[in-house]
Amino acid sequence: MKIAVLSDTHDNIWNVRKALEGIRRQGAEVILHCGDIIAPFVFKEFQEAALPLHAVFGNNDGDTYLLTRAAANSNGRITLYGMIGEIDAQEMSIAFTHEPRVGEGLSATGKYDLVCCGHTHVPAQEQIGNTTLLNPGDVMGKEGNAGFCILDTGDRSITRLALD
Repeated sequence: MKIAVLSDTHDNIWNVRKALEGIRRQGAEVILHCGDIIAPFVFKEFQEAALPLHAVFGNNDGDTYLLTRAAANSNGRITLYGMIGEIDAQEMSIAFTHEPRVGEGLSATGKYDLVCCGHTHVPAQEQIGNTTLLNPGDVMGKEGNAGFCILDTGDRSITRLALD
């Protein structure tokens, strides 16, 4: 199974569309969003992709009520967690959050195979015990390095794809 991991879209609808196109090309079946979606209209783009989206809140998400309402009205396509989300995917335990320090703490528990976080807009990957801590960077392109990651649960490989 392939899972797209992205973060910090910050309402950049053009890059969200590019990311979704890349996600479809890669054959991902699920999307994890590590926060800073910002406005509910971005959810419309994810709904049109017709893939399950699991997302957490970031520190810049505007109206959490409207984001929650948009997720609730997505016919089950969008699952919105609070600060921490968790999924199991083909014998992989995955947690995701926005804040890197929370991600480091989750990684240190040893409970997860993969922990994903965002916030810094900088891609990073490190091993903490048996857990991989992944920051996919941002979709927004704040530092000119817009992109996202694809996790292949079969061989547990992680590939970062840049947005052109």
